[in-house]
Amino acid sequence: MNQKFDFIVVGAGTAGCLLANRLSACGKHSVALIEAGGSDNYHWVHIPVGYLYCMGNKRTDWLYKTTKQRGLNDRELNYPRGKVMGGCSSINGMIYMRGQANDYDQWRQMGNEGWSWDEVLPYFKNMEDSYEGANKFHGAGGEWKVNKQRLSWDILDSFKEATIEAGIPEIHDFNEGNNFGVSYFKVNQNSGLRWNTVKAFIKPIKNRKNLTIISRCEVNKIILENKKAKGVQVFRNGNLEKIFSNREIILSSGSVGSPKILELSGIGNPDILSKLGIDTYVESKNIGENLQDHLQLRVIYKLENAKTLNQKANSLIGKLAIGLEYALKRTGPMSMAPSQLGIFAMSDKSYETPNLQFHVQPLSLDKFGDPLHNFPGLTASVCNLNPQSRGSVHINSSDHKVAPLINPNYLSAEQDKIVAAQSIKLARKIVSQHAMRKYNPKEYAPGSHFQSDEDLKKVAGDIGTTIFHPVGTCAMGPSKSSVTDSSLRVRGVDGLRIADASIMPTITSGNTNAPTLMIAAKASEMILKSNKV
Repeated sequence: MNQKFDFIVVGAGTAGCLLANRLSACGKHSVALIEAGGSDNYHWVHIPVGYLYCMGNKRTDWLYKTTKQRGLNDRELNYPRGKVMGGCSSINGMIYMRGQANDYDQWRQMGNEGWSWDEVLPYFKNMEDSYEGANKFHGAGGEWKVNKQRLSWDILDSFKEATIEAGIPEIHDFNEGNNFGVSYFKVNQNSGLRWNTVKAFIKPIKNRKNLTIISRCEVNKIILENKKAKGVQVFRNGNLEKIFSNREIILSSGSVGSPKILELSGIGNPDILSKLGIDTYVESKNIGENLQDHLQLRVIYKLENAKTLNQKANSLIGKLAIGLEYALKRTGPMSMAPSQLGIFAMSDKSYETPNLQFHVQPLSLDKFGDPLHNFPGLTASVCNLNPQSRGSVHINSSDHKVAPLINPNYLSAEQDKIVAAQSIKLARKIVSQHAMRKYNPKEYAPGSHFQSDEDLKKVAGDIGTTIFHPVGTCAMGPSKSSVTDSSLRVRGVDGLRIADASIMPTITSGNTNAPTLMIAAKASEMILKSNKV
């Protein structure tokens, strides 16, 4: 290939598609967008319930696993990451969630100029096309569609009522800076179909002459010359090729992919690289460190007198009805995001803003990928929004085909165990309210016999699983030891930036797709400004 472009964007996922759109918009610069995966023209990408068939599918998923987690009683977890155009926006839960104002204000207080809530809110608004139209907090006419869900479940309405009875107020919008309350999630869908970043940011501009999209092309390292990023080395059709940059290279490969590429390039901790026979060109000991993720605890209830997805999906007639409804109306279970009802709450009175998020679902199963239970079931998954546990992502070989070691280090911090116990107790409090009594709920998992704090801390390790929000492995900060600065430049390397969830110094209070889009939008503006456009 040996082509040359002004900008090279590595990874056509949530951030990369937006970056390619913005960087090519003026027409003055040539842009290459490189993606290891293939096209998103797979029906399960677009049917919302298809996430069930995209995660764990080599066509759309990197098929990563964590290391065995001591905090999860030595279990390893599947760790889905999108390997397809659109990246995780093509396989995720489609929930539109910005987090809390405090998240971004904390970034600013840590010394990251330009990243406070008031400063990032315009980026959220400018890209948004909200079904409610433009107002103080939302935008209309942008590329990123935000819509109501197209389904209804009586059991979820009852759970919502029970939540209010438990002292948590109803809220209309989770995205105005403080998301305390209960409401139905807004989703990134359009007419009952998934709205991914390919549809939003690439398809409308795919014929731009200054944009080149290269799929099924895996970047294995950055080409460095006197500590300047000059290009990328890639594997394409079994061949080793080089693509060069006139201006900047932007890594948008996510919290697993971006540190992997850096380390394969000789940018990282010499102690790690030398053991794998990789020369260190730029020392940066925090690359791959600071991994944060939301661990969900799936509290499951067996119900009576309730209609849930369990019965419909386990019946031939029910399956036919589900398929017919979706075919005719684009509504019903096939239009479902994985979670429909959301709750943000505090685990105890010491918190001023929510530190817990519930994803409530009218279904139940033992683990992701298993069949639904043969009884009416409800799952109240709850996660600690601000975990203190920190993990890492590091390469395990100099061969780019070898998966990195992903160690989230779940529940390693004692405070996270305390919050886990409190969150299970809050789920039980909500279910015990009057609005849920007609269903005679019985706790199926973890089980009502676990009562003491110590028992609940331990059983959290049995029922905990990732909710797919890894961030922080290339965190920005004012210190020279941070991987990136507040302009997302990689310290110690000229012409190289990172724009994805890995730059978050601390995890946002909710689902991480929308914040990642914001990061990309802000990054593109900074890149164009510094390149005098």
